[in-house]
Amino acid sequence: MKELFFNKAGLEIGGPSPIFKKDGYFPLYENVRQLDGCNFSHNTIWEGAIKEGLTFQYSNRIGMQFICEASELSKIIPLLSYDFIISSNCLEHLSNPLKAISEYLRVIKNKGLLLLILPKKESNFDHNRKTTSFDHLKDDFENNIGEDDLSHLEEILSLHDLVLDPWARTFENFKNRSLQNYQNRALHQHVFDLPLLAKIYDVFNLRILLKEDIGNEYLIIGEKDAD
Repeated sequence: MKELFFNKAGLEIGGPSPIFKKDGYFPLYENVRQLDGCNFSHNTIWEGAIKEGLTFQYSNRIGMQFICEASELSKIIPLLSYDFIISSNCLEHLSNPLKAISEYLRVIKNKGLLLLILPKKESNFDHNRKTTSFDHLKDDFENNIGEDDLSHLEEILSLHDLVLDPWARTFENFKNRSLQNYQNRALHQHVFDLPLLAKIYDVFNLRILLKEDIGNEYLIIGEKDAD
């Protein structure tokens, strides 16, 4: 399936990601024509300091680095700009995933591709939580929930498995970090599985080309409807 991205120009949300490197599960970086990146802040707990401009390094190549909320791409990126968008282990950190996906589709060309990779709850600290319902995501979208939302915090604090989250250290440290989620975006706001992802793609008229369990994660690729 990686040949679908050959010689095309795209945008990565929240990267760069090991899974797309030459020795990753789904290597893309070597074969795309161009790749730009988008992160929510000039400083993240994963990448450290990030400078806007021609600084997005993927493999041994450079693309444009944007600093922007995933749910507000149209503020800085023109419509129909890219052949594809890819994102690994990012959507679960967003308070309003459907709003973000609607923005992804605004900047993808007709017949463009959306590739998402999401963590499997059984393999991480979310294993005690229930999979988020589509109706819940829809309510967040219709209510225009912002990225400062902490309505899931009580659930997360009670069900988060600290043993599987060494970065969190103590409960008190985890709670304090979580209360500052707008600054660090460390929380998994929602929990996904393949049926939920398939439902989302169906609602957005994305023709599913591939959906699979890849061990600790789920991978799904869809093609944007030409209409």
